[in-house]
Amino acid sequence: MSRLAKLLDRHVLRQMAGERSFERGEEYFSDGSVRSLAEHAGTITAKVLGTRPYKVKLWVKDGGLEYACTCPVGAEGGFCKHCVATGLAWLKPPKASNEPRNRSVTMKDVRSTLSSQSKEALVKLVMDRAMDDDRLRQRLLIKAATRGRKRINVATYRNAIDQAVDNDGFVGYREAYAYAEGISDVIDSIQDLLKQGHAEEVFELTEHGLSAVEEALNSVDDSGGNVGDLLERLQELHLAACRKARPDPDKLAARLFRWEMDTDWDTFHGASETYAKVLGERGLAVYRKLAEEAWSRVPSREPGSEGYSKNSRITHIMETLARQTGDVEAVVAVKRRDLSSSYAYLQVAETYKRARKYSLALQWAEKGVKAFHEKADSRLLEFLAEEYHRRRRHGDAMPLIWSNYADEPDLSGYQKLKAHADRGGQWLQWREKALAFLRESVAKEKAAARKSVLGWSTPADHSDLVSIYLWEKDVESAWREAKAGGCSDELWLKLASLREAQHPADAVSVYQTQVESALGQKNDLGYRHAVELLRKIRSLMTRPGREAEFGRYLESVRAAHKPKRNFIKMLDRALPA
Repeated sequence: MSRLAKLLDRHVLRQMAGERSFERGEEYFSDGSVRSLAEHAGTITAKVLGTRPYKVKLWVKDGGLEYACTCPVGAEGGFCKHCVATGLAWLKPPKASNEPRNRSVTMKDVRSTLSSQSKEALVKLVMDRAMDDDRLRQRLLIKAATRGRKRINVATYRNAIDQAVDNDGFVGYREAYAYAEGISDVIDSIQDLLKQGHAEEVFELTEHGLSAVEEALNSVDDSGGNVGDLLERLQELHLAACRKARPDPDKLAARLFRWEMDTDWDTFHGASETYAKVLGERGLAVYRKLAEEAWSRVPSREPGSEGYSKNSRITHIMETLARQTGDVEAVVAVKRRDLSSSYAYLQVAETYKRARKYSLALQWAEKGVKAFHEKADSRLLEFLAEEYHRRRRHGDAMPLIWSNYADEPDLSGYQKLKAHADRGGQWLQWREKALAFLRESVAKEKAAARKSVLGWSTPADHSDLVSIYLWEKDVESAWREAKAGGCSDELWLKLASLREAQHPADAVSVYQTQVESALGQKNDLGYRHAVELLRKIRSLMTRPGREAEFGRYLESVRAAHKPKRNFIKMLDRALPA
């Protein structure tokens, strides 16, 4: 029995994916969405048809199941529904025919066929494929550049970086993962160079790579962070190469400072701290001198200064250098250069608090609130409230927290208000005030919506009140608020789930409404959600002997949505007539 066979089963797939993803994976498997399934050398590969075709790979490493998928969830390290579908397809392959001529060809057959070919035929096969596959071609060029040579052909690696980064104009979100994988292949080869002792070449190549990737990011939808992660890898390699190559500290300091100041992508952010040992005292002195020269040109900003500061990078550099001295006043001196926002006062107050200078922390928080009055940052108000609580000045703390709640009367603000009121034993009075204020706010929003001449304003509902009552575990009050003023779909579903046991009819009514909402999306995601809801409705309607009523309801759904062929297929599999 193979290592995969010993490890992989339905229980493992369910455990790794979670119940919801496992069920979705089962649907993908049942739909026949798993294509090109193959196994070779202990690795399963497949293509799964989802929103787009995704590549999946499963293998065993260190006694555990490893996985990779090119979907957004897989790109973030999650064990996704596509991995589940692939695993299920491998566990239950199509039934083999008794006729030998129909036996499926496996990767073992491929290996056997390749083993019988001549060296020249195999070389031709690889060369032909390399001319159509950019990633394979670059890997072969890099391999040739290092074979039997003491000195590395740096130009070949630079060209490989440029070829991998070239994106023909723009890379969309869906293509970003594969695009990043191509660049990652080249970075892997550069990492191998470092292991082989070519630190100087790696130092040069990582800087070339950083510059190329930074430029490329301007034309990539990197919402998933795949390309941005490559900047992190290249910086880690650069630092490792510097530790081995020991470049001239003066020149390195100048390069790092200039890059940190000019980059749009936070490259070498905090370099004086990260590279402190590599730069040494001499390099740090050069870096500090450059920073102080730039800092001397930064003007002071006071409360009321208009616009935004364009000096965030040099400010961070100076703060990093100040922190390295261990002098809290040096850090505060940097922060005091720009007091144009109440948040700046909070930063000074927090700096003093970390240094256990509590009186100064309080003074600066109070200064910030006084300077900005009603426009003070909510975080500053909360900080000052905490300082008042520390001194048992609960009466001074509560108006500050109420101000935050009044600006955003929602569950989060309500929870914070309670936490602060509890410290002074004043929650009952503040609770009534908070609920009354929220009801008044909702009423004003509804009135404003009715008067709106635009007609597209979002209608106000009781979602915040429902959320608050659910948090307080008062399901009945939450239900009454939802019935009286409506709430979000998410909250309706949560309420229905909580009422299933004692009030199944209420839950059924909610689920039936949500079925129509899901089907209104007119896509497979909505259809799958609708099927899940129909399963719940069936379970609830069969409890009190309402099977016939459910049957009539299901037929009405089929009839009303018959044109939605994908939905009807899913429904037939899940709830056959």
